[in-house]
Amino acid sequence: MDKPTFVRPPPLRPGSRVAALSLSAGFVTEVPHRYAAGVRQAAESLGWDIVPAPNAFRGPEYLYAHPEARADDLRWALQNPEIDGMVSIIGGDDSIRLLPYLDPELIRAHPKVFLGYSDSTVTLTQFLKAGVMAYHGPAVLTDLAENGGIHPLTRHGLEQAFGTEPYDLSPAPEWTEAKQVWDEASQPHRREFQPGDGWTWLQGDAPAEGHLLGGCVEILDMLSGTPGELPPALWQGAVMALETSNDVPPPSQVGYWLRNWAAKGVLQGLSGLLLARPRDYSPQMVEQLYVWVRRVLKEAGREDLPVVANVDFGHTSPQLTLPLGARVRLDPAAGRVTVWP
Repeated sequence: MDKPTFVRPPPLRPGSRVAALSLSAGFVTEVPHRYAAGVRQAAESLGWDIVPAPNAFRGPEYLYAHPEARADDLRWALQNPEIDGMVSIIGGDDSIRLLPYLDPELIRAHPKVFLGYSDSTVTLTQFLKAGVMAYHGPAVLTDLAENGGIHPLTRHGLEQAFGTEPYDLSPAPEWTEAKQVWDEASQPHRREFQPGDGWTWLQGDAPAEGHLLGGCVEILDMLSGTPGELPPALWQGAVMALETSNDVPPPSQVGYWLRNWAAKGVLQGLSGLLLARPRDYSPQMVEQLYVWVRRVLKEAGREDLPVVANVDFGHTSPQLTLPLGARVRLDPAAGRVTVWP
């Protein structure tokens, strides 16, 4: 099979006009000060001009009842020549309801950056199905509105993903799961971070590379069996990136989802696996997760597959931006993950 190719949208730069989309939960109307902080900090740190899509502030009840209005915002942003890219305001759990209203041909005809994570995995996946790169990374209300300013690693990760030169992903020098208080009084005050704990290479000795695919594991499982899931053939030769949400699925459940991919033949054809730092896992749960990953890969005959865990993307802060569809190389001996954006 030929290696798949993905159109790279024009990258976001200082001066880019970026549409903020409520494709998932619509509660941004309940925290307008938090949204304003994300817009302000993105302008100060990245030079982006973030503007709301027409329906983004219609409120949670309206947007829940009208998934077609959420999809209309995506179409508006794609077709609007004054919009350079799109960013998710926040995640949620029901953007799968947008599938009947999404048009892959429109995405292909107007390739633009789409940035988000968590439930945005639904939309990221539709971009990939349309043959367009998509960006697994910060949302407006989370990392862009980080208390005390956008974290330097988050900012640097975005700049690398939208750059032109190959780069190595780097472990975060510090990280946090401390609760963010979303009120105006707390906004200037930085959360408490703890020293970085680095990556964990679980298995694999030989370097491997492939195109990067993946997202939030719960949402990818939700897409299974629907018209929105990636075809198994597209996973052939890919590096899979998986993150868990703040729903905190138990390690055994992650193992069962991996078994599902083994049953589809997906694991057998992968080139590598990136696992995000799992949200709200105890050290014991982390060890159980690693046991499950190794177990399922052994069942699938993939004890050779290079696997690196505890990578800083997804439901962790700060988080890296992963350019899905880009070429990635894993080098276990050197402890390197290199990206060609």
